[in-house]
Amino acid sequence: MIRRALELAVEAGLDLVEVAPTARPPVCRIMDFSKYKYDQERKERRVKKSQHVAHLKQIRVKPHIDDNDYRTKLKQAQAFLAKKDKVKVNLFFRGREMAFVDLGKKVMDRFVADLGTYGQIEKAPSMEGKVMSVVVIPRTPHAADKKTPAVEKGTEHAET
Repeated sequence: MIRRALELAVEAGLDLVEVAPTARPPVCRIMDFSKYKYDQERKERRVKKSQHVAHLKQIRVKPHIDDNDYRTKLKQAQAFLAKKDKVKVNLFFRGREMAFVDLGKKVMDRFVADLGTYGQIEKAPSMEGKVMSVVVIPRTPHAADKKTPAVEKGTEHAET
């Protein structure tokens, strides 16, 4: 049986490739193996191209941040989240600023609230030494959000 398959492959000028070795009986195919291997590599490259690796971007803030500086940092965070990257906001306390942790908490809460439409909290604000940090991940569309337009279209057709 195997000899006959090899003879057919040689006559056709192709290769005999074992496709499913665990099947009973094993399944083989006569094909151009180099072309098959090339096609597989192209598929892998296409899949890799569409994948996105999420990086962790860090933004440094202080408790007594000015409004313009705050907006600049917020825009940076929004841009990172739009590119599907995680954002870690670090709020640093120096010296006597440790006495004003509540002020830092207000800045952090404001930051999280302003990023609400762009992302969701992965790790809640927490103090680690003299640094308060929060991790925000990009917001993913939910299945319910996708169904809403279809329902609206259905109601439009019912009205006409």
